[in-house]
Order: sequence, then C-alpha cells, then structure tokens
Amino acid sequence: MPELPEVETTCRGIAPHITGKKVKQVVIRQPRLRWPIPTDLPQQLKGRKLLNVSRRGKYLLLTFHHGTLIIHLGMSGSLRILTPESTVQKHDHFDLQVSSGKLLRLRDPRRFGAVLWTDQPPSQHPLIAHLGPEPLEEGFNTAYLHEQGQRRRVAIKQLIMDSKIVVGVGNIYASESLFKSAIHPTRPSNRISESRYGKLVEAIKETLTAAIAQGGTTLRDFQREDGEPGYFAQQLQVYGKTDQACPRCDSPIRQKTIAQRSTFYCAACQR
Repeated sequence: MPELPEVETTCRGIAPHITGKKVKQVVIRQPRLRWPIPTDLPQQLKGRKLLNVSRRGKYLLLTFHHGTLIIHLGMSGSLRILTPESTVQKHDHFDLQVSSGKLLRLRDPRRFGAVLWTDQPPSQHPLIAHLGPEPLEEGFNTAYLHEQGQRRRVAIKQLIMDSKIVVGVGNIYASESLFKSAIHPTRPSNRISESRYGKLVEAIKETLTAAIAQGGTTLRDFQREDGEPGYFAQQLQVYGKTDQACPRCDSPIRQKTIAQRSTFYCAACQR
C-alpha cells in the first residue's frame, strides 16, 4: 500500500507537469472505484485552470478556483504523466488531460483508490476533517504525542498508526521508527515516558524524511508509460527481516501481528 513518502513523491512528481494548466478533457473509463467517481466531473473541470497540487495525509489535492479534486491511490494505484496517444491499459480508469498536451492517468488494478470532488474547503471533507497533524510539521511534537499516549492504553504501534493521532505513519515506517527509538511495539502507550516519546517523534521524522529523500533520487520516471508505481527500494532495518540478525545486537528479528498488521522488532533492543 502506498504510504506517506510514496504519496509525497507522487505529488512532487506530477505537480510540475499539470500545475497552472487548463483542463482540456476528463475521461472516466471505470467510475466504480472505492467510491463512485462523480459523473459530472468532465463538465466541472473542462476549461478550468489547475492552481496547485498538494498532499494531506495520503490524499492528493488538485486545487481549482471552484473546488478541489481529491485523489487517493488506495492499495495499488499509481499516477502517470503521459500523452493522449499513450496506449490505454486494462486498469487505466481515469485521465485528466491538460492544455500542455500531457495527461494525468490513474491506474488502479484493485480499484480501492478514489477520485472525488468537493466545492468546499478540503479540510472540511469527511475523509480529511478527522485527520491528525502531519508528522513532519511542528504540530507533531513530543508534548503532543505524549499527551495523546497518556489518554489511551493501546500498543504504541497502534497509536502511531492511528490517522486521527498522526497521518502517514504506516505499517513499514511504524516498525522502523519504533526500532530506531528502541521502543517495543506492544508497550502500552500510557507507560512510555515523555523523554522516550521525544525519541520516537524524532525517529518518525527522520525515517519519513529519509524515505522521501530516497524516493526523490531513485523514483521511476512519471512520464514512462510502462513505469511501475514510483515507489522506491526501501533501506529497512527490521521490516520484513524475520529471523535475520538485528543490526544493533545480532539477536533475531521477530514478527508478530498487532491490530491485524505484521510487526517486526528486536526483543532484545526494544523495551
């Protein structure tokens, strides 16, 4: 599943090609994604200028004067910048063609993605209004996360993966950040000191920042028609490393399921 660094990298990859351009045509080939694509979207967008491309959590926001196009990549979605002559593949469900002659194409084999429209501020949309702070912004800090953790008694990994607490700390980056901060993923959130929360906040920021930077340098070209989703090769320390040696102490990495998600950790290093 695309996580925050992948979505941020996608945002940066497509923005230069479509920002400031007018919409020439909208093509909806398969309207039945996770939620139906609005049938009046071609009329809503034709001739309108795209002002900005941004991200909130895992949602991409394409801003126009009269509203915002909200795109989510779901489990398997990807976006490409192509030309109108590009061959349409089986799972190419949505095109946004702009005045420069380029088009933005959504490919989504599992159809768990979304293309939605709102004429209200996107921050008020039901899918976005409940989201917690962005992990790389100032609002996500030691005092905030410590306060949230003390209010609950859940596994710390479950806490940091809750999008109402903080957005974008998905399964991979949760395991990696907890390892980096030496916190056991099952430790109750209300039994962690503020100083340890400080280390965790720092680890989350460092892990996500490094992943975004890595994606920016190794990303596949968004203009390649046959390109796979622009996700980068992870340089991971524990995720997916079951029974391999811990990079800190050589103990075997363990795996267990927390909140129905595979979790990787070192029982010796993480307390």
